[in-house]
Amino acid sequence: MSQEELFLDSGQNTVDVKHSKSRSRLGLVVTGVVGGSLVALYAVAAPFVAPALRKICLPFVPATTAQVENVLKVLRTRSGTLVDIGSGDGRIVIAAAKHGFLASGFELNPWLVWYSRYKAWREGVHRSTSFHISDLWKVSFAQYTNVVIFGVPQMMNQLEVKLASELPSTAKVVACRFPFPTWIPEHTAGEGIDTVWVYDAKTFKSALEHGSIRKMTQQHDTDS
Repeated sequence: MSQEELFLDSGQNTVDVKHSKSRSRLGLVVTGVVGGSLVALYAVAAPFVAPALRKICLPFVPATTAQVENVLKVLRTRSGTLVDIGSGDGRIVIAAAKHGFLASGFELNPWLVWYSRYKAWREGVHRSTSFHISDLWKVSFAQYTNVVIFGVPQMMNQLEVKLASELPSTAKVVACRFPFPTWIPEHTAGEGIDTVWVYDAKTFKSALEHGSIRKMTQQHDTDS
């Protein structure tokens, strides 16, 4: 092989090496961009997906405009304290605060709670709202006279007992999407997925008390 051919072959190899290194760097950049995008996507999506993984869950499904309006409509003559159980992104709590309620939200997902606090500050109602990272089964709702719940069927039986034993007799409970299984609603508003059911605490507390008395009487008769 001539010196000229050796020189040309050497030059071609150098170009190939440089081209290979360039493609390698490009591959690393692309991998980094894709990986970073996936991490960012997970960070955004995780707060909204994670609640659905709980054993008895309150999956985050944002309330529709009609649902928020129906909740406020059935509570239009009410005032005082309000709690949204499973408050999600805080829209019910914030809307209630704008209508004069001292409103609180309880949510297990910390990302949604922080986002709700930011929204309340941005909407100018942070002084009349509060958001708490907490399991609803570990919280007492005795201080609230208005309760809003976007529940799921699996939890409504247990929640009936909890609320009936804790709430004052002056309280009203508004269930959205799913009604309580044994309580008799005072009235309803909306239709379809936007339906809300309103329950009076005097009624369901009385039913719980009579049910307890009935059980005690039956037990006493059995023992006798």
